[in-house]
Amino acid sequence: MTDYLKKMTDRYPALECVRQDVNDAFEILKSSYENGGKPLVCGNGGSASDSEHIVGELMKGFYRQRPLPEAEKEAIGEISAYLQGALPAIALTGHPALATAFLNDVKPDMIFAQQVYGYGREGDVLIAISTSGNSANVLHAVTVAKAKGLQVIGLTGRDGGRLKEVCDVCVTVPARVTAEVQEYHLPVYHTLCAMLEEHFFPEN
Repeated sequence: MTDYLKKMTDRYPALECVRQDVNDAFEILKSSYENGGKPLVCGNGGSASDSEHIVGELMKGFYRQRPLPEAEKEAIGEISAYLQGALPAIALTGHPALATAFLNDVKPDMIFAQQVYGYGREGDVLIAISTSGNSANVLHAVTVAKAKGLQVIGLTGRDGGRLKEVCDVCVTVPARVTAEVQEYHLPVYHTLCAMLEEHFFPEN
């Protein structure tokens, strides 16, 4: 797993300053999965796309094929050949009917908080993405997550904003411009996903 951290910092030397935070985030996610938990992921704009991207890497093979155990193959039958091992994760950005109904009927900046309230269980993890660290809807989601016993991993930039103050681990990448923060977020979460895959789907 340290190989993936080294690969990250070799390719992006500026991320050396968040190496320990990335490892700490991995430990939180690993522990959550080992105890039946899952991550919920949220962010706005490009960070909404990052939320979906993270879920995509966790829910199917990333670097590895993740074949199903033999017992599951037998139970499912021939279509099991087209399934892969999954690390369950939910992007809170991918439910447009719910989101538009809630923002129209209730309060726009509470949609992530509502989903954390509905989906979140003690032992889950909220991955909260905000390039400024000050996105109101993301911070509301963190408030609900902490109240429900979730740990919170922040991905942010600049000085970390308010998000840095309320997370269990906050990966604050060394950039201030939104696009550049997002460019650094990609190798960070790719590294996390690769480390989790290596741990839960070791090659024989």
